[in-house]
Amino acid sequence: MLLKSTLIYGPAILLTRISALLFLVIATRLIDKTEYGLLTLVVTVGEMTDVAVTNWLRISLLRLGGKGDVTRGSLVRAGNILLCTTLLALVIAVVASNLVVPERWADFSVAVCAYLVAGAIARYALVILQMQQRHSAYAMLEFLRALLQLVFPVATMFLVEHNSFFAISLSSSFGTLVAGIVAGIVASRQIVSGPPRFTHREFFALGVPIVVMALVSFGLANAERVFLKIYHDATAVAVFAAAYALARQPVDMIANAINMGAFPEAVGRFDEEGPAAAAALLKQFLALIFTLSLPVAALLAALGHDLTELLLPASYDGPYNLLFAIVAGSAVCTNLADFVYGAVVYAHKRPWLLIVSKFSGSTATIALSFILIPRMVEVGAALALAGGAVVNLLVSMVISERLTPIPLPWRALTISLAISAGMGVAAALVSHYLGDMHVIVRLAAAGSAAGIIFLGLNALCYPEETRHGFDMVRNRLQQFV
Repeated sequence: MLLKSTLIYGPAILLTRISALLFLVIATRLIDKTEYGLLTLVVTVGEMTDVAVTNWLRISLLRLGGKGDVTRGSLVRAGNILLCTTLLALVIAVVASNLVVPERWADFSVAVCAYLVAGAIARYALVILQMQQRHSAYAMLEFLRALLQLVFPVATMFLVEHNSFFAISLSSSFGTLVAGIVAGIVASRQIVSGPPRFTHREFFALGVPIVVMALVSFGLANAERVFLKIYHDATAVAVFAAAYALARQPVDMIANAINMGAFPEAVGRFDEEGPAAAAALLKQFLALIFTLSLPVAALLAALGHDLTELLLPASYDGPYNLLFAIVAGSAVCTNLADFVYGAVVYAHKRPWLLIVSKFSGSTATIALSFILIPRMVEVGAALALAGGAVVNLLVSMVISERLTPIPLPWRALTISLAISAGMGVAAALVSHYLGDMHVIVRLAAAGSAAGIIFLGLNALCYPEETRHGFDMVRNRLQQFV
């Protein structure tokens, strides 16, 4: 089931990440480094506000709203709450904008508010599709959102004479809004009449701890970029944000693709079959993350310098191999904590327990930011991020163990570590040996060598799973032929 979910959601998420990558490549070449840094800060402040105030509705709806037949009463109730929380988010965003970018507060606050409104509408519509189990429609509309978020800002960069973060951010938010409206129209066609399936009390009982958790976890949610802006300037934010986007997106893509189907299925099994069934599924989740994410992280660490040489302008110089290794590793830890061990807490309907892990990780990140960022700049930011991610994961594991223990798939972890080490060493050696050749040649050769090692060793260690995976891919492709 997890592999099937990954294959369904994977292409849309992959296209979303490719869109973001293309935007990064184009934007870093067409706009000033300071403007790009401010553009990433819009997303940072928007995400931090969104996570703290409105994002909890998604989890509450998925947990309480049911799946399949989604009633109009449930959606109206959740929509009214979303309206109130979004208005609150706008107020918070205006205040935060004045603290983070006081020199350009007016434009920055408007850009963040537009980001929040568009994101709330799009997420609400997409969550309805996910509740309706319309996975293919969800994937297609995610692809539409990614496409519009690329086309509109790029068109703005070419049409507007003076490229500022303000115009580009507004065009990106407009793309999100259009995709959200289309998703809402598609989702509305299969909404059934009926009363709400949850009370306000039940909804807030699940949601309020999530809000508190978000408030105490600001250190884990891009806060290192804010510290970079405070201690240095927007250009430092631009360099770190570029490395962060390139190194984190491939790892997040894999975990998100699995989690799209795994989270609803895990809580469903918990309710219907009990904790043991949910734990068995989450063990498979762990094994799949190890198998797919760790090799990608190793490859990113080995080829970070080559990737940035190809994708970024020469002015974006930095210790990218080290940055890629740290950021990719922190992404793996965060995904494990949120998607695997966090799912156990949500299944037990005790999200307030995650406050402990988030607060611990956030405290570690903020403390390390004060110590490391002033002296080590981008590397200090990456280390602070990684330190918080590790602490968050360790505390999440302890909490999960007390609720429903998830057996650690030691065999999958050992094999993945061995394969990752082999891939990383092979890619680094090939890149070094071909150092005088064009970067595209180096990347192609290093990637091919690592890919052969990955496929060969996985086929050797997992022969039955490999055959099953190939059969699923072949059957999927035959549907489009």
